[in-house]
Amino acid sequence: MRKPYDVLFDGVFSKIDPEKAHEQAFAAIRAGRFATAAWGRTLKPRPVSALGLEFPNVLGLAAGFDKNAVGIDALAGLGFGHIEIGTVTGEAQPGNPKPRLFRLLDDRAVVNRMGFNNDGAEVVGRRLAARAAARKGKSGPVVGVNIGKTKVVPDDDIAAVIKDHEKSVDHLAPYADYLVVNVSSPNTPGLRNLQAVEKLSPLLEAVRRRADEVVTDRRVPLVVKIAPDLADDDVLAVADMAKAIGLDGITATNTTISREGLRSPSARVAEIGAGGLSGRPLTERSLEVLRLLKGRVGDDLTLIGVGGITTVADAKARLDAGADLLQGYTAFIYEGPLWPRAIVRGVSRTR
Repeated sequence: MRKPYDVLFDGVFSKIDPEKAHEQAFAAIRAGRFATAAWGRTLKPRPVSALGLEFPNVLGLAAGFDKNAVGIDALAGLGFGHIEIGTVTGEAQPGNPKPRLFRLLDDRAVVNRMGFNNDGAEVVGRRLAARAAARKGKSGPVVGVNIGKTKVVPDDDIAAVIKDHEKSVDHLAPYADYLVVNVSSPNTPGLRNLQAVEKLSPLLEAVRRRADEVVTDRRVPLVVKIAPDLADDDVLAVADMAKAIGLDGITATNTTISREGLRSPSARVAEIGAGGLSGRPLTERSLEVLRLLKGRVGDDLTLIGVGGITTVADAKARLDAGADLLQGYTAFIYEGPLWPRAIVRGVSRTR
């Protein structure tokens, strides 16, 4: 028997431009924030310790859904234990021209080339400050802040890249339970070049220093998010570098530029063009990268598994491979608002 959400998705959402559908669905979630907050309290906490923090449960919403920190608590009410906002850049920017978000229904996948469209660190920082003041110390979801390079900053000018990231840290770190440096989106020209260890290491060390200068009453954990398209040796090099500089964790993985093994018609895939692919086709490679990382870093770093997690079995496989935390985004689109609770409950029953 089909779920009501499947009928709604196939009959309504799948007929709407994907970016407009996202905006409408997100607006509905925010409008129902008081109801979701009450509903969220019916989900039994399954605390997880990671990054020196206590998470309400193992599952979080990956960066990209709430780029501007406008719906953190409404989304948490659906069952997510942590919400990673962003990617936020030092300067506000509109992102790439539309259309820039596409569905591959046959693959339960999404292709995006959004290009870090966001309000910029200063505006998002003010929004987070207002939320913190309104909550007055109340408990809630863990909030991760994902930061990235402003498009106009050249990737080959590492001093400028560092300055751009430091601006984001200045405005955002005081409100971040943890920070993530995103150098793995395929949709900002040259961004993935920053995954090279000789560029990545000084960038992460600079972000670490700045976070310690800005936030003096606690240590803000720092994580790097990597691409599934890195060669295995490069994944291991990032793992070694992360341990060497005292990073707290690695998120594996971002979207892929690969189009191998898709069920969707090749003409449709070609028509969509460039962008990062997320969803089911990413499951196997993201799991492989996670295993590589776990084999290299052991228990020294927190590993956040993301990419193609749809079912409880997917989630359990990622945890068995060494993930401390999980994230999802595309499955949330395809499976609907009950998906986070189903994963959290399903995982807890199997562990």
